[in-house]
Amino acid sequence: MRTTAVILQGPKALGLGEVALTDPALGELVVDVRHSGISTGTEKLFWSGQMPPFPGMGYPLVPGYEAAGEVVEAAPGTGFKPGDRVFVPGANCFGDVRGLFGGAAGRLVTSADRVVRIDPALGAEGALLALAATARHALAGMNTQLPELIIGHGVFGRLLARLTIAAGGAAPTVWEINQDRQSGATGYSVIHPDADPRRDYRCIYDASGVSSLLDTMVGRLAKGGEIVLAGFYPEPLQFSFPPAFLREARFRIAAEWTRQDLVATRDLIDHGALSLSGLITHTATADQAKGAYQTAFEDPACLKMILNWENAA
Repeated sequence: MRTTAVILQGPKALGLGEVALTDPALGELVVDVRHSGISTGTEKLFWSGQMPPFPGMGYPLVPGYEAAGEVVEAAPGTGFKPGDRVFVPGANCFGDVRGLFGGAAGRLVTSADRVVRIDPALGAEGALLALAATARHALAGMNTQLPELIIGHGVFGRLLARLTIAAGGAAPTVWEINQDRQSGATGYSVIHPDADPRRDYRCIYDASGVSSLLDTMVGRLAKGGEIVLAGFYPEPLQFSFPPAFLREARFRIAAEWTRQDLVATRDLIDHGALSLSGLITHTATADQAKGAYQTAFEDPACLKMILNWENAA
């Protein structure tokens, strides 16, 4: 089999191309992708050439770990059948082209145990499951606190705020300096940090990925407060020790989702506890990928760009 895919040949060298697919093996599925999302975190770092050394990285590669589509072939015993709508967190099925993420393609071959069945009614919003699961992973688990302050009102920050409320927490405050992103809050407030006098937050979640904000966050903590680094930071992190010492600040790093997070988040969506509405601001067809990636990474008004792969396999 062959398929059309987004191929990143090097920094800012991106376009569509045709790639060979590995044959499906025992326990694998063939999925026709309907929609894929563009990540403005890790994918942007690959696109810009700023990604620090990372296992499996290199060019050329197929980006994307946010794909939603339809099963067209299913090996016996996988629990899936043709016609099932699924979320696929990327694939590595392109031969000599790296699939470090590998979701931005018209067709994928992937292990069934990586795939999660989703409601077809989600449509393009089904591609947001990974980002929602990442937010859930940051909030869930042992010895975690819900955020009182979230920094950044992009899609990730919005999902953190929605999940906090869904978990029964008090409505968090969200900081956002970009006026284009200050709207769209549901049940919580979004303010510019200069308008916030509070300096006793017990838990602050950073959804911005801006490493230079650590001292600012420390200055807003209550004694014994926690800062959760929920973004991805290409530069070394550093902070002034004395203010953190005086506050006995704690730092926690939230990694990517697990399959359990994907399933739990899917269930929250299915039961109406979490909405993904209003998060997709831009869409493009797969053949517009080059411009779509640039818009996603350079236009602050673009919260989330989705590629439509209909008829592109």
